Amino acid sequence: MNILQTGQGELIGWHDPDEHRAWVAAHKSRALQDKRTTVREAIAQYVPDGALIACGGFGHIRVSMAAVYEIIRQRKRDLTFCGKTAVHDSDVLIAAGCVNRIEVAYAFGHELRGLSPASRRAVEGGRCRVVAEISNAGYQWRFLAAAMGLPFIPTRVMLGTDTLAHSSAQVVEDPFSGKPIALLPACYPDVVLMHVHRCDKYGNCQIDGIAVEDFELARAARRLIVTTEEIVDEDVIREHPQRTIIPYYLVDAVIEVGYGAHPTLMPDRYYFDEAHIGEWLRFSKTDEGAAEYFDRYVYGVEDFAEYLELIGGKDRMEHLRRVEHLEDS
Repeated sequence: MNILQTGQGELIGWHDPDEHRAWVAAHKSRALQDKRTTVREAIAQYVPDGALIACGGFGHIRVSMAAVYEIIRQRKRDLTFCGKTAVHDSDVLIAAGCVNRIEVAYAFGHELRGLSPASRRAVEGGRCRVVAEISNAGYQWRFLAAAMGLPFIPTRVMLGTDTLAHSSAQVVEDPFSGKPIALLPACYPDVVLMHVHRCDKYGNCQIDGIAVEDFELARAARRLIVTTEEIVDEDVIREHPQRTIIPYYLVDAVIEVGYGAHPTLMPDRYYFDEAHIGEWLRFSKTDEGAAEYFDRYVYGVEDFAEYLELIGGKDRMEHLRRVEHLEDS
């Protein structure tokens, strides 16, 4: 194959598809097993220092913040973060010293809320390194290639851009047309954290609304930790099998965590907690402020349930539920 251009970004998360298939066969059972556990146990068992991690959801929507805060609480180190977007999840992980390498399409910003002072400070100070660049579609298709068992996926995305020059993609001559085509390498994260609306004890998961890239990401993951608003009976899942986005055999751990996406939005359940996100952005203007935030909301509580009580408990959550339903109407 005639290679026309090679991106200068570091290649992360790539495995030979046959090697990955063999790893999955050796480490993941197809038996219907009860996978219920706690967030603490799941993070301790499946997130080693140095792992490549990715989060489900998108931006500030349906992110497993219960799992993210537990990674910080357990002081995991030398993690690499990858995916389409990196906002509140990556920001707190970088600020806490857990993530020191990152490749995402959008990072160091909180969307309309402004930039991420903590992450920008970490990158500028050399505590976190951007290893490569990519587009939103580019990363979804890296996960798609992995889900399909392919070493790469061909696309025209990023052709002729500086983004491609700083990515891990290669441009080759299309053997059919003779024109340039970009090859995006597959990406298999070591661990994926995902929050869903409901699942059963085996890990059959349903997501209400847009799945974004979770279909592909779940199938690309080596380990998949699922937090859920509720664990339901298997019969409830079977009533609407077409809504089961993620089948049980992809999942390693299931944890019921009501409001587990807070302060991000859970579609049709509860709204963004803008006050709390704003509090983080104020605290994180300095390293000392970020440390104070973690002491109060992560290290200073036993678990996510205690964190929810600290930020206002049922009254606060009910307010966010009402706001979400008002927005829907």
